[in-house]
Amino acid sequence: MDQPPAALPPAPAAAPSAPIATSRRWLGAAIALLALIAIGALAWYLTHRPPAAAGRFAGAPASGASGASGAVGPVAGGRGGPPSTVGVATARHADIPVIIEALGTVTSAASVIVTPQVSGVITQVLYQEGQLVKKGQVLATIDPQPFQAALDQAIGARMRDTAQLDAARQQLDRYQVLLKQDSIAGQTVDTQAALAKQLIGTVAVDRANEDSARLNLQWTRIVAPVTGRVGLRPIDAGNFIAAGNASGVATITQVSPIDVAFSIPQERVPEVQQRIAAGAALPVAAWDSARTRQLEAGSFLTLDNQIDTQTGTVKAKARFSNETGTLFPNQFVNVRLLLRTVDAAVVVPVTALRHGPNGDYVYVVSAERVVALRPVTAGLSGVDDVAITSGLQAGEQVVTEGGDRLKDGARVQTSADRPAAGASAARDGGGRLRRGGAASGAGVAASSGSSGGAAGGASGAHLGGRRASDAAAAGS
Repeated sequence: MDQPPAALPPAPAAAPSAPIATSRRWLGAAIALLALIAIGALAWYLTHRPPAAAGRFAGAPASGASGASGAVGPVAGGRGGPPSTVGVATARHADIPVIIEALGTVTSAASVIVTPQVSGVITQVLYQEGQLVKKGQVLATIDPQPFQAALDQAIGARMRDTAQLDAARQQLDRYQVLLKQDSIAGQTVDTQAALAKQLIGTVAVDRANEDSARLNLQWTRIVAPVTGRVGLRPIDAGNFIAAGNASGVATITQVSPIDVAFSIPQERVPEVQQRIAAGAALPVAAWDSARTRQLEAGSFLTLDNQIDTQTGTVKAKARFSNETGTLFPNQFVNVRLLLRTVDAAVVVPVTALRHGPNGDYVYVVSAERVVALRPVTAGLSGVDDVAITSGLQAGEQVVTEGGDRLKDGARVQTSADRPAAGASAARDGGGRLRRGGAASGAGVAASSGSSGGAAGGASGAHLGGRRASDAAAAGS
């Protein structure tokens, strides 16, 4: 019979895995915890390191105990970064001009179209286009012969009527003698007296006609009514021109003196009137369109009599001598009216004044290159400077550039401080490495933002190494 199969030997028991997995998890957790503790300790060290260590990280060369002496002080903001480089300016005493700026238009004091008073044929044109003419200068002439004939006729009529008047007066004298002798009727004497008076009126009319004819003869010579510059010629010799012709014989524009019309805000009108009432002469300057060149200097002339309701301004006028002809009629210029000057005000550049929710303020730089936020009261502002009425003294330094990234108490440096700091670090690093010699070996140049410090350290290390090798060779 078949034997029953033998029983298989029991399988060996598996090793327990749960304790091993648990121990590995505890080991990983411990390593992670140690790593977190190390990271936290490193972060605490970096943020709470002493000034000497901060100086070495900032770029000062370190060599034993002497390396600590060359460390740079605390960095900007107290911790973390280098000092911010800013631009500074010193508050000073200066005069602040109170100026009203406006856009003006050059207007001629007089612009005349010279028209003839009588009609006739132009015989001569005695000016050149664009010529400067004087008042009373003859510009053109009209044929005078018809007017001369009219004058002669008026003179003849006056002489005839004058002779009749003389005869009537003599006859009246005879009648009056006869009337006293009672040899003539009184009516005849009265009639003769009336005739004499009639002839007196006739002679007066003749004299008026003579004056009119003489005046017409004078008007055949067309003269300049004002001094100025003549425009383009509208008529030539030989043309017939009527009295009162619209185009005339010439157009004259007065250019010296000349005026500039501009507008003043209605808020500034009382101050202008106050200065005028005080008898002050208000200087006015005319500048070109780019405000880079002053064209002419003059004085304030007058104000208009009403405010423009659409613009809220008042028209004003200034007068300039314009002897060189710099200003041209209808030219657009920039006007600067000087109202007054504030003497010896404390001023800073306009870029130093900042505006915050609590008002105006400036950053004041101390001798230790630490900034302090100081509230101030701003006064009048000029083109480049602004007056500080309170909160700042003359001689204090304020930040003009780079203030947007500053906070109260931050450390700063100026562009003038950076080269001096680099040169000082280079001298200190080189001296320490030379003093170390063979005992300290080659110097170490710490990495830094200052290229001067690094260059000084490298040079000192090279020189120290050469001296150490020379000393060893001499000893052997």
